[in-house]
Amino acid sequence: MSESKVYLAVDLGAGSGRVLAGVYDGSRIDLRELSRFDNTPVALPDGWHWNISSLYQNVLGGLKAAHDEFGDQPVSVGIDTWGVDYALVDGDGRLLGLPYQYRDSRTDGMMEVAFEKVAKRDIYERTGIQFMGLNSIFQLLSEVEKKNPALEVAEDLMFVPDLLAYWLCGVKVQERTFASTSQLYNPKIRDWDRDLIAALGLPDRIFKEISDPGKRLGQLRSDVIAKTGLERVDVVLVAGHDTASAVAAVPSQSKNPAYLSSGTWSLMGLELPEPVINDETFADSFTNEIGIGNTVRFLKNICGLWLIQESRRYWQESGKDYRYGEIATLAKTAKPFRSLIDPDDARFAQPGRMPEKIAEFCRETGQPTPDQPAETMRCIYESLALTYRLTWDKLLKYAPTVPDALHVVGGGSQDKLLNQFTANALGLTVQAGPTEATGLGNILCQMMADGEIESLAEGRKIVAQSFPSETFEPEEGDIWGAAVERYATLLAE
Repeated sequence: MSESKVYLAVDLGAGSGRVLAGVYDGSRIDLRELSRFDNTPVALPDGWHWNISSLYQNVLGGLKAAHDEFGDQPVSVGIDTWGVDYALVDGDGRLLGLPYQYRDSRTDGMMEVAFEKVAKRDIYERTGIQFMGLNSIFQLLSEVEKKNPALEVAEDLMFVPDLLAYWLCGVKVQERTFASTSQLYNPKIRDWDRDLIAALGLPDRIFKEISDPGKRLGQLRSDVIAKTGLERVDVVLVAGHDTASAVAAVPSQSKNPAYLSSGTWSLMGLELPEPVINDETFADSFTNEIGIGNTVRFLKNICGLWLIQESRRYWQESGKDYRYGEIATLAKTAKPFRSLIDPDDARFAQPGRMPEKIAEFCRETGQPTPDQPAETMRCIYESLALTYRLTWDKLLKYAPTVPDALHVVGGGSQDKLLNQFTANALGLTVQAGPTEATGLGNILCQMMADGEIESLAEGRKIVAQSFPSETFEPEEGDIWGAAVERYATLLAE
């Protein structure tokens, strides 16, 4: 290859966003961060929303930075975001209100409403998705129950990455990996479950033909070119759900790699060729989401670094601004296994008062209460690692072969203490990295659309040689084995 190629990845998480450039020289990818910005929800009289217009302006700013650095070299741009959230758009493409934030309380009680219309087991049989109150199915059902007039005039349901891509190039789509997170997609028929949609009273017209990652949507609109300076740049449909993009960049050559996408949420799972939907997976709350190439991301959602993020924010408000590195150092000083929590307890899902809520859980379960930041952080770290172990034990029932390592990718892969605790709890080698797996998976999809690589396996080899991983081996086996038994008993009680 005579000249490097540049691919732009817009990667938006629930707390921050970034625009990245992947510079591919024919053998390695050099990843450069062009811009980073906060993604902060806004509280309005009708609830919590995403500031989508601010996000879009920040995306444009990142694309302009790409032009400033690379000129006309960028080939394409792709967008991935957190899951489940959407916007409603009318026939002229106008936005019908700001998208709601998935933690908004309008979904309270919607599960029960849904189960009155369709049996819980039937919904799972059709969708294979873990039940969580934030899922698109319950958000949309709340629109029906509250008779939101926007739903009456909407012509398109646009998930957040699809909406932003539409604003960039003027083409409307519904991307498959993101659609599969909605709990309205049937992975067996690889399409919307129209019977479920009808049974819930949702308007069928807003559910369109589903598009696959790798599709070229078109070039940037003239107004976007004027603002960014970029010309002849294609908008490529990538795996719009950030976890799908992250899993795409897991640097493994296994046919069924085991992964932990570690960020605000922890998602532990396997990449499988077909969905697994039965009584056991229903009882174990496993989910079947779609990946690049119509693979299945068989996984479980676990509350992740949200616990640390919210605790840090709580202490910041009281004048103690701990850096993330300091938090891990604090945790090391506290007594091991003094107090443990269930990270997925419903009280922890809502923002605010996190250290207080952790103390409340410990008090209610007859454990010593964490009174100092060091004790709170040790509690979070150990509880997450032990939750990973219990999830891992269940996950192995569905693994075609026993994995020889767990690949931790995403922002959480930088946390050496959590990686070590995870290796200890699982009794398994942990391979940590790359940190920017989501952006890399986004870029790999663009490279396949461009014909630069032929397969995801080829892309994963490039990631492995571009971004060496760090290895963590299990330590203190007997101590952690006893802790696993104690933790399982605590949750059972």
